[in-house]
Amino acid sequence: MSTYDLVVVGAGPAGMAAAVTATDAGCRVAILDAGLRPGGQYWRHRTEADARSYQDGSLFAGLRVQLEGVDHYSDAAVWFVESQPDDNGPLFFLHTRSTVVLGRRLVIATGAYDRVVPFPGWDLPGVVTAGGAQALLKGQGVVFARRVVVAGTGPFLLPVATGLADAGATVAGVYEANDPLQYGRHVRAVLGAASKLTEASRYGWRMLRRRVPYHRRRAVVAAHGSEQLTGVTVAAISQGTVVPGSELRIDCDGLAVGFGFTPQLEMAVALGCVTHLGHDGNLVVKVSPDQATSVVGVYAAGEVTGVGGAKLALVEGHLAGDAVARSLGRVAPLPTGRRNRLMRNRHRLRRFAAALHAVHPMPPYWPDLCDDDTLVCRCEEVSVGTVRQAMREMSAADARGTKLLTRAGMGWCQGRICGYATACLTAREASRPPGLPDLAGHASRPLMQPITLADLAGNQRDGLD
Repeated sequence: MSTYDLVVVGAGPAGMAAAVTATDAGCRVAILDAGLRPGGQYWRHRTEADARSYQDGSLFAGLRVQLEGVDHYSDAAVWFVESQPDDNGPLFFLHTRSTVVLGRRLVIATGAYDRVVPFPGWDLPGVVTAGGAQALLKGQGVVFARRVVVAGTGPFLLPVATGLADAGATVAGVYEANDPLQYGRHVRAVLGAASKLTEASRYGWRMLRRRVPYHRRRAVVAAHGSEQLTGVTVAAISQGTVVPGSELRIDCDGLAVGFGFTPQLEMAVALGCVTHLGHDGNLVVKVSPDQATSVVGVYAAGEVTGVGGAKLALVEGHLAGDAVARSLGRVAPLPTGRRNRLMRNRHRLRRFAAALHAVHPMPPYWPDLCDDDTLVCRCEEVSVGTVRQAMREMSAADARGTKLLTRAGMGWCQGRICGYATACLTAREASRPPGLPDLAGHASRPLMQPITLADLAGNQRDGLD
């Protein structure tokens, strides 16, 4: 079984950039990805025409051409990772359903998924995450509903709304829980990322052309229906709370709701990488200036180090690939001047990301919307009231305690959907803000992806044990 100089996990912007940069230095590189095509969620596409349709399609095309020198394993979700000492440093074994890939260095670029919090009716058919709506549209060409409300917080609501409207859906409105005018308090960060203003203006023009209403400081507080979504209630938000008497009912058969993203940290946590709280309250991987984690031979780039968008992910990916090549004794693929420019760009983009999270924080009112019957863990059918009871009456002291007592986070998704919300509910009952121990209690997943016993048996027969 051959060994690669570098294995990159994730074929989004960060992973592609890391693989290309290390390959330019003469490294033998493999890239593993759960998707069928490179590009990740940001450059998700169905056909070559779709790939060329992106505004920055030339950049994507350039990276994809350079990946021709990389062994690309598609449909290769990594379900287990381990490391063993070797004469030349650590050796990493990455297990997929069909094979095991070995590498001397590892770049984790696994991206992020939608951050979800419950509210009355959130489990009705017709309610999807903003990322789910976008994935259906980009990956399958499917508009998930005819009349849609887009709600939550953050700039990601804009491409979701415009994409749905362009595809023929009626977007009844975009409801932003926070106030984007607060960017005025972060002028330096915004001016340092001027292209973001151009991008926002482009989405604004498309919304205006499609007559999509945009409302700030408004939020969906409940979804209605019996067997299918029939409407939502929106209300005004002031100083982090719902304004009484401001409720308004809107008829719709689809709700796309987004509250930002949660980094996908299974691999980093399994390897023992140090994590900390990011600007958005998420658990993120701690990295050095060259994107190295606390584990020797392991680097991280993109959303796993803090949600900041595709441009920041590209910069971090290039820096990680450069650092890997230098650690292996290769000629540095990035000239000193370009490396320094990338580091300055990283600082500028991280500063903008911090401003973005300050303007679009997770709304603090959401637990108050949830009565005791509201589900928090759909897999195990655990209600908000059950979590509250575990804290109040069953001596649970932290997220791990509520997980063991209620089974919240122990179902099919293993806490990916409910982990953040359960941690926040636990911390709230303990009269403290969500901290590192609360979030870490739902982040450890030794089996990083679901795998069948048949796949395990196949690995054994092939001598991959």
